[in-house]
Amino acid sequence: MFTDPIADYLTRIRNASSAGHRVVEIPSSNLKKEMTKILFDQGYILSYKFEEDKVQGSIKIALKYDRMTKEPVIRKIQRISKPGLRKYTNSSELPRVLNGLGIAIVSTSHGVMTSKQAKTENVGGEVLCYVY
Repeated sequence: MFTDPIADYLTRIRNASSAGHRVVEIPSSNLKKEMTKILFDQGYILSYKFEEDKVQGSIKIALKYDRMTKEPVIRKIQRISKPGLRKYTNSSELPRVLNGLGIAIVSTSHGVMTSKQAKTENVGGEVLCYVY
């Protein structure tokens, strides 16, 4: 059993993209599904597929690479709020990653969303990770 499933999710994506894999398979959960949808909507991954098994299920993520340089689109994916030290912020202090070029994924009372969406809805929450 993992003590931090979000860190495991981010580490699997980070390792697969640095190794040049096309597809990574990750154990599924509702939070991971929402984070995957955000990564797809923001253009950081090519596609995803949710596979339901008897017990837990899995998520297959097709990673995205630059056509010319063959480098991964996700340059860095970093966990911010950890189980030992949670990072919460209100709507006026939501982070901007790389001056707006990256995204911060935030868990709010209205669901998981990017910091830009949280700012427009005027809600704060726990800052899960930065992606750029």
